[in-house]
Amino acid sequence: MSENEKKGKFKTFRDLYLISMVGVQLVVSILVGLTIGIYLDSKFTTSPIFTLIFLLFGIGAGFINFFRVFRGEQK
Repeated sequence: MSENEKKGKFKTFRDLYLISMVGVQLVVSILVGLTIGIYLDSKFTTSPIFTLIFLLFGIGAGFINFFRVFRGEQK
């Protein structure tokens, strides 16, 4: 196996790692925001207000992480 083939294989695995990492971070941040919102709604009996607010925070945090990883790969 030549040096170029090794580098190409390493880059492929690195790209797969980054894609899976971003996907997991996106899902986890959304679930954490949703969980916090549901907990606060049950604690203060404020139906969907905190759930929606923290769900939006989780979505925002997930996409911020996505753009940070993407911007880091562009450099």
